[in-house]
Amino acid sequence: MPNTYTQLYIQIVFAVKGRQNLIQENNRVELQKFITGIVQNREQKLLSIFAMPDHVHILVGLKPNMSLSDLVRDIKAGSSKFINDSKWINGKFNWQEGYGAFSYSKSQIDTVVNYITNQREHHKTKTFKEEYTDFLHKFEIEYDERFLFEWIED
Repeated sequence: MPNTYTQLYIQIVFAVKGRQNLIQENNRVELQKFITGIVQNREQKLLSIFAMPDHVHILVGLKPNMSLSDLVRDIKAGSSKFINDSKWINGKFNWQEGYGAFSYSKSQIDTVVNYITNQREHHKTKTFKEEYTDFLHKFEIEYDERFLFEWIED
């Protein structure tokens, strides 16, 4: 798109259906590489990714040639098919419906990348539910508890 200039940095967060711990450590890097390929094949820039056992954080530089919802749809559909085809779990793997998306300025990128890459340490002191609702509050996003992810109490 000539004469179109953007600088959009979005952190995407989504969870395993039922918040089950289905992403095993021995599969984490392979899943991250697969998702990276999806993002790159959609001509978007992946800046950081970390898959926890029950959820994923991705930081992308979003170009205007694709909507955020289409990118997330492609990531979730492609990666769930990959997990199912790889037979990493007994039964069918699915991501929960919905996702969180949070925008950042260029000056915040290093902080967000550090936050994403240190997910293991972060979750030693905070549950995913606490983390997610903290994001909603920090970004002043109105929400209805009934329509958040299905939570398994930690």
